[in-house]
Amino acid sequence: MILFSALVAMGVLIGAAAHTSLPVFLTASAAITAWLLAFGAREGIARLRRH
Repeated sequence: MILFSALVAMGVLIGAAAHTSLPVFLTASAAITAWLLAFGAREGIARLRRH
């Protein structure tokens, strides 16, 4: 069931990305990438402080 939900969510996101213009898609991709990098760095720093 989890795999099916993930596939449906990916289909919706890919469909939405296909209907946007390239500059909007690239801007959104850059923003999501920056957020994920910041989140990963914050979690990595927190993990190092705990040990």
